[in-house]
Amino acid sequence: MLILALSGSLRGQSYNSVLARAAVELVPAGVDIELFDGLGDLPLYDADLDGEGDEEHGAVRHLRERIAAADALFVVTPEYNGSVSGVLKNAIDWASRPPGGGAVLWGKTAAIAGATTGQYGAILAQQDLRRILGIAGARVVEGDLPVARAQNVIDETGELRDPLVAERLRRHLEALVHEAAIPVAA
Repeated sequence: MLILALSGSLRGQSYNSVLARAAVELVPAGVDIELFDGLGDLPLYDADLDGEGDEEHGAVRHLRERIAAADALFVVTPEYNGSVSGVLKNAIDWASRPPGGGAVLWGKTAAIAGATTGQYGAILAQQDLRRILGIAGARVVEGDLPVARAQNVIDETGELRDPLVAERLRRHLEALVHEAAIPVAA
């Protein structure tokens, strides 16, 4: 099984990207995680640019191909002004087209998480992300993974150092793998 991890932050030492990288070590045996590192390359969504084949923008084609190749998604979001980041929403907009079942997000199983330096762990952003992914046709697993005061659980080298958070992440990934193994009803 292949899980594609998307971090909704472009910052090099993003706490959310640290969670995505930590997932590589905590995923169940026999499961691989690929970290997607191209959200910053995507143009702003514009239906006039949304061509197919050779006309499709290279970064958009790459995103869609990686999502299509994955069995599931692990999406980690920062919280900007009480919601998801613009780059993450933009990526979802690209991956949700064409609408009506033809998009790569349609039927894709996804788990969400979020980290912030505040006390709520991006729970508002995760609520919005759950709604956005659901509207786009993804199957979002139950449960979120809020990581509050991320500066206290991630060390200065960018490593997850809190065993409780690591265990919560491991269980969250197990739930994703379990749900992704359930066939989508036609």
